[in-house]
Amino acid sequence: MNVGFLGLGVMGRPMALRLARSGTPLVVWNRTAARSGPLRAAGAEVAADPGEVFARADVVFLMLADESAVDAVLGRRSAAFAPRVAGRTVVHMGTTSPAYSRALEQEIRAAGGRYVEAPVSGSRVPAENGELVAMLAGQDDAVETVRPLLAPLCRQTFVCGPAPSALLMKLSVNLFLITLVTGLTEAYHFAERQGLDRRLFLEVLGAGPMASAVSRMKAPKLLAGDFSVQAAARDVLKNNRLIAEAARGSGTASPLLDACHALFEETVSLGHGGEDMVAVLRALEARTAAG
Repeated sequence: MNVGFLGLGVMGRPMALRLARSGTPLVVWNRTAARSGPLRAAGAEVAADPGEVFARADVVFLMLADESAVDAVLGRRSAAFAPRVAGRTVVHMGTTSPAYSRALEQEIRAAGGRYVEAPVSGSRVPAENGELVAMLAGQDDAVETVRPLLAPLCRQTFVCGPAPSALLMKLSVNLFLITLVTGLTEAYHFAERQGLDRRLFLEVLGAGPMASAVSRMKAPKLLAGDFSVQAAARDVLKNNRLIAEAARGSGTASPLLDACHALFEETVSLGHGGEDMVAVLRALEARTAAG
């Protein structure tokens, strides 16, 4: 089965590299062509444009930044759309609104294609190590086609039912992630302001029952002031907005999320949107400085 992969960003490139290195017949495309170099070196074919990927692949993975990027590569609302998706399985791996995904599935199926949601939980390092967790939604036959293809990328996959169940699951998981990392960062800021040894604080935290894979990944970044991106603050803010919209739409209270939403808006407005989500520390520091 020939596989296409569109979108070689922070997450997409390591994911596509794992597919290529596993021997999956792969054709890739990225808007910034230079990012395709490592894929070519790993044995993937590099397409000149998205249309070529669809012409050559049976299953096409989309790991794109937002809804407008997905629409652009699909040629949605243009004459190119139906020929691209007909007879192919389109796998939407990015994080968009559930309503957008539901409408996209309807259009792809009407054009003779199949559609699978496959958002993943995990950041750049798990993507590099093949330790992502995938959530799948769609028609059963399409999901079963896609699921084995994810083996090089994921340590576990979960079938969530019809779309947009996978995206709703991803938003639920991300709500916990956002509040967890924000809480860790606030605790770190509090300990520092009390004059405690920051390294000792993190060692105590790491020895206790609150320690997790997330805290073990983020604690060294806080201690070193290393805000190199694993999950960008700008992307966290986008996720926060999507979760908030879904919460409002269902009449669900989300007070912790709302507090994080404000902090990540401040983080981005302070110029730290391209840094890792632990850069929310800068928003906390700014609030402390303002009294």
